[in-house]
Amino acid sequence: MKFTIAPLFCRPWTLNGITPGLIESHYENDYGGALNRLNEIAEELAALDPAKTSAPAVSRLKRDEAATLNSTLLHELYFASLGGDGRMVPEEMSAVIGRDFGSVARWRDEFISLAGALAGSSGWVLLTYVPRDARLINHTAADHNYSIAGGIPILALDMYEHAYHLDFGANAPAYIAAFMRNIDWDAVQARYRNATKVEPPPKLAQKQWPDLPSMTVEEVRAMIEAGQPIQIIDTRPRHYSTRAQDIMAGATWRDPEHVDEWIGELSKTEPVVTFCVYGFHIGCETAETLRKAGFDARYMAGGHYAWKATKGPVTLFK
Repeated sequence: MKFTIAPLFCRPWTLNGITPGLIESHYENDYGGALNRLNEIAEELAALDPAKTSAPAVSRLKRDEAATLNSTLLHELYFASLGGDGRMVPEEMSAVIGRDFGSVARWRDEFISLAGALAGSSGWVLLTYVPRDARLINHTAADHNYSIAGGIPILALDMYEHAYHLDFGANAPAYIAAFMRNIDWDAVQARYRNATKVEPPPKLAQKQWPDLPSMTVEEVRAMIEAGQPIQIIDTRPRHYSTRAQDIMAGATWRDPEHVDEWIGELSKTEPVVTFCVYGFHIGCETAETLRKAGFDARYMAGGHYAWKATKGPVTLFK
């Protein structure tokens, strides 16, 4: 498959403090060079027989393909990030950035700080939307090889020297300031809207208990730390609990096979959270039983190991 060139997105003569010559050189030599190399690699891969080619040779080509494709895509995003008044952030985009960073000013300071850290070296500064959490995050990418898995970059700043040395020499801060002045926020906002249409990875669905209420370990921990009343019941099966060494701090172990023997010890005025080893089965069954008996009961998604994975406090299981 041949990769086709993307026309230059921004209009170089309209940029404030960045000359057309810099953009033309960057587009022709660096972006064009990456695209041409990408097509060369594609031809090499198409010509070889993977069954008869050494694994290291195939791996090298695929590594080069990934880095060159990233360079091509990030350059296209970089040019598409320029051409506007960087000071004028649309109301919708401002609200989103404020939600995820605290304020536009805080986002800007963090983005500029990441760029400054790359001065004199190389890499990219990216604003990326992460569908998993429906939020934006700033980050750097080095050598065209590092990105957030599943993330969708919507703004890119090229910090390789070729992006600024013709105009700014070694004065990277001046280049960064010029970039920030020229961000096309309308285009960024359009890419953000498109990114939010991407569905996040599907969450675990408890098909046997589709309507049974649950709580995340983070929600349980927040209730504990806030001092809110909560009854936490560890319902790991006896055959498992007899071998266990620790238990969630604040939880009480109860044998799930004998709910009728201990259900009378619970208060119906305080919420109940049940959990088992991984949060799939026993904790759900117990929560369902308690709800049928009139308790405000939920199961803790992920169970004992999700609690431990988030460094939730545990005590010795006696």
